[in-house]
Amino acid sequence: MSYLDKIVTELAKQEQKNKTIFNYVIPDLWDSADVKVDKIDVKDGNLIVNPYQFFQSLIKDEFLNKTKKKADFSKPYYLGQPKNKIKGLRNGDWIRQSFAYSMMIRSSASYDHDRSGRLEEFNLYNLKETGTFVKALAYLPLLKKMGVDVLYMLPISKYSLKDKKGELGSPYGVSNFFKLDEGLKDPMTGPDCTVEDEFRAFVEACHRLDMKVIIDIIPRTNSVNSDLIIDHPDWFYWISLDDLSDYASPFVPGLKSALPAKKEYFEQVFASEEVIVHIKKFKPNPKDTNPDLWKKLVKKWKDGHGKYEVLDLVQQMFDLTIAPAFSDCINDPQPAWSDVTFFRLYLDHPANSQPYLKDLGEVNPYILFDVAKSSLNPGTIKNMELWNTLADIIPFFQREFGIDGARIDMGHALPDELISMILTKARDVDPNFCFIAEELDVENAKTSKEKGYNMIIGDGFIRLPRVLEGLFNSFVYGAMNLESPLFSVGETHDTPRLAARDGGETLGKMVSIFNLFVPNTIPFLNSGQEVYERQPMNTGLDCRPNELFMLEKDDPYYGKLALFDRYAFHYNHKHRWEIPTVLEKASKIRHQYIDAMMDMKNVYPLGFSAPWDTAAGFGYVNQDRVLLAITNTDMHNEKYHYVKLDNLPEQFFAQGKTLVQLLSSEDNNPLELSINEYRGLSIHFVPGEVKLLEIR
Repeated sequence: MSYLDKIVTELAKQEQKNKTIFNYVIPDLWDSADVKVDKIDVKDGNLIVNPYQFFQSLIKDEFLNKTKKKADFSKPYYLGQPKNKIKGLRNGDWIRQSFAYSMMIRSSASYDHDRSGRLEEFNLYNLKETGTFVKALAYLPLLKKMGVDVLYMLPISKYSLKDKKGELGSPYGVSNFFKLDEGLKDPMTGPDCTVEDEFRAFVEACHRLDMKVIIDIIPRTNSVNSDLIIDHPDWFYWISLDDLSDYASPFVPGLKSALPAKKEYFEQVFASEEVIVHIKKFKPNPKDTNPDLWKKLVKKWKDGHGKYEVLDLVQQMFDLTIAPAFSDCINDPQPAWSDVTFFRLYLDHPANSQPYLKDLGEVNPYILFDVAKSSLNPGTIKNMELWNTLADIIPFFQREFGIDGARIDMGHALPDELISMILTKARDVDPNFCFIAEELDVENAKTSKEKGYNMIIGDGFIRLPRVLEGLFNSFVYGAMNLESPLFSVGETHDTPRLAARDGGETLGKMVSIFNLFVPNTIPFLNSGQEVYERQPMNTGLDCRPNELFMLEKDDPYYGKLALFDRYAFHYNHKHRWEIPTVLEKASKIRHQYIDAMMDMKNVYPLGFSAPWDTAAGFGYVNQDRVLLAITNTDMHNEKYHYVKLDNLPEQFFAQGKTLVQLLSSEDNNPLELSINEYRGLSIHFVPGEVKLLEIR
């Protein structure tokens, strides 16, 4: 069954019931395919359309009618393809030749469709203005043109609004791994389509465009208001409700800030008076505290059929609450995370900590740095029922929705045995399933590879924006020597935006384009990066004090964060087509050289007149041709760069070879180019310009 067909059918039904749509706009970026329906170009980046007609035509023309090949698009991509059509890298390593785009459906597909000046739950047509799976379909054709072939999706599972962050809450506060967020359901499709149907249609659409779908899973934490509490209160950590107001990560005197939770520090950790007071706050779980009262609570919750929140009932009837999680680093200054808690992965205390707990009397299950970093501090009695539940999350999404890969949030903090279970169960379903490690330290690339991950995230978002400090060059030239591939990523949903850093839009464009040509990396675009979004989605990593206020004060999203608030990206930015247009051209060139880029024997780092020159570049040899990808990393000044080509194979300096410019990111007309007798090349660049040259 095609779920896209079902969406079209339900849209047609609802169109007959809603005939008075006259002022519904979409950004013109959502119509890169030029869908054949009536529309009015408002000339401000908006198009007035009938949404029911637009999405029907989009689905039929861009997804259903363009993909006639025999494949089952509902299955994971490689399982649904005819066996004789499967080409390329196996065992999930297909990610190495991919181009990834990070999408948070709730924000990435948001828009003020009725132009009221605010994002409404239901606008004047009773249609959603926050993002849905159906609306996100409109962006896929543009991503395809840009060369994107992997959709990396931030969490889409049901999350709790208990102690929520911002206006809408964090999608990382998952309350049920096996249910989708109902907020992603689109009212356009009416009551006969479920949110599950719409996600299946979205994955099907991606597969029809030869895109794979990767989701984010969070097996270390869960919402403080998790659906699992009702059946498994023993899987969580409990404190008195009265202790919640001053609950925090305890301070350890004599130790530096943000230290890893290694046992070498534990003598000082457990000698801290704050730590001892903190540990003694923890209580037995409510079911063990009073089994009869717990039975009454469960009955009241079930009889209420959704009327009650489970944590509210526990707080009212037991005066207990779930203990929030906090950083696994010792003396980390950030506050506790009010909306999430850690799972109790072991039924005993960490083995490294037990010697220090003997003198404290009876110690209930507690949250501390040791527990939070169970990869370093495992217990001895595994909570196997919980482990099996966590290892079943991905197979559920594989069977139900046909996903192709997953990032394991904070996997480096989980026990290796649990990670192995998660990876094994997923690959039992699909041997070509891809796993991304949330490993930021490139020194751990080899270890991640040995654990079974296909790639790591890496630290590109720290180094790539810092061109003046030389960190851009250290990243692009160092990546090829790592044991595992990593993302070439200038920004993420947790970091500052490139366009808001020194160099502004020039930096944003340069990094977005050049990232396609960094060896041993997977280019990565964060949603909104392609339209020079300035406001971060979250003030998490590497953020400055003023990061929350990158927009003008009269902007409706001033001071808001897309990860937690009602937020729509600035899809009508005056330069909105710049990066997509260049990426479309650059991706086609990359595709021609992708086989050469995968083999480090064909990769030649380029030198310049001096090590401190503001430039970077690589040569990629493909039989009788060489692609030269070169950029000026000076964001403010034009430069002539002298490029040394003397490390290229001898054959490319023979008579009869020609040198042509294939692309400039700035439409900069090339001067006459020629390689001199010293096998060097002098080229003029405008600020941040990326050039692609070819020796034939």
